[in-house]
Amino acid sequence: MNTSNITNYKPKDFAELLGVSLKTLQRWNREGTLKANRTPTNRRYYTYDQYIQFKGINIEKFCMKFNTTIVIVNNEELSPQEELVQDIVSILHVFSCRLYGLRKYKKQIEGDEEIAKELQDGNKSDRGTESQHS
Repeated sequence: MNTSNITNYKPKDFAELLGVSLKTLQRWNREGTLKANRTPTNRRYYTYDQYIQFKGINIEKFCMKFNTTIVIVNNEELSPQEELVQDIVSILHVFSCRLYGLRKYKKQIEGDEEIAKELQDGNKSDRGTESQHS
């Protein structure tokens, strides 16, 4: 579903956007958790503003319903340089994990390299014979 320029959503599309079932969306409407708007013909619809608002306050309402609080544990203020260093370390970690994962394919990769080398050698010898025939 392309949602880039939609401002009003049918209940089915809005449920899909939120990642919930239509039944859940209908229950939320009844409970008042997420009220649907109505057209002049009494059809339900939801707006993009409701989507933004719901995504922002959903967790807070859920916690308030069960008398719990939200505690932010890792809220450190970082300078732009520190953020950059953390991003670079994360990228290096991901690539090192990928390289480590390739170890089990080592023999296959070596075989592929041998095939590639044979193909390159074959292409060189083909070019040599072509230049001799010219």
